[in-house]
Amino acid sequence: MAININILTLFPEMFEIFNHSIIGRAKNKGIINITTFNIRDFTDDKHKKVDDYPYGGGAGMVMKAQPIVDCIKHVKKNKDVKVIFLGPRGKTFNQDLAKNLSKEKEIIFLCGHYEGIDERIYKYIDMEISLGDFVLTGGEMACIPVVDCICRMVPGVLSSSESYTEESFYNGLLEYPQYTRPKYFEGENVPEVLLSGHHENIRKWRRAQSLKITRKKRPDLFKNIKLTKEDIKLLRDNIKN
Repeated sequence: MAININILTLFPEMFEIFNHSIIGRAKNKGIINITTFNIRDFTDDKHKKVDDYPYGGGAGMVMKAQPIVDCIKHVKKNKDVKVIFLGPRGKTFNQDLAKNLSKEKEIIFLCGHYEGIDERIYKYIDMEISLGDFVLTGGEMACIPVVDCICRMVPGVLSSSESYTEESFYNGLLEYPQYTRPKYFEGENVPEVLLSGHHENIRKWRRAQSLKITRKKRPDLFKNIKLTKEDIKLLRDNIKN
């Protein structure tokens, strides 16, 4: 079953990036459908304006309710589809949220611009997502990584489930170190355990490396990990092979 992603935006051309690489191939296979809708096409303003000055004064412009609400209604067509707004009030996006959203049959993403959206639009929004405590020039910049993260977890998009289940954050840990040819480069060798062909030893080494790297680089993540008896032993042994 394909996932349908609808993106409401003032700049649909920005999402041409999804016509390339892994997501582009998934689109060609019909695993993912990504459709953009230009909010300007839904304004009742003859000059195609979608923004106006804020009541009460202040810097910048605010996106008007009418074109956005009409665009949402057009895309939903009375269907029960989750509408997600990329904005600063939202929950910070993470891998767990991406997992949950990748199970949806259809999603609508709303990209804001300027100083934000008319407050009356929020009653049409089911969820708000933020990338973090920093300012972007528009919701499109946040929407692209969110959509990419969700899409690559849809079955069939990647070559195998292992491609993402072993990645950073999927299981709460940072990914273990990766190596490829040549075996020797600028005085450094590939760890011997990776050349051994012993799958269980390789698994333990990778797990130990993920634990150590996460503890060192992201202690905030590490404190939330429920360590198994094996994890504790691996950390105690401080495997370096």
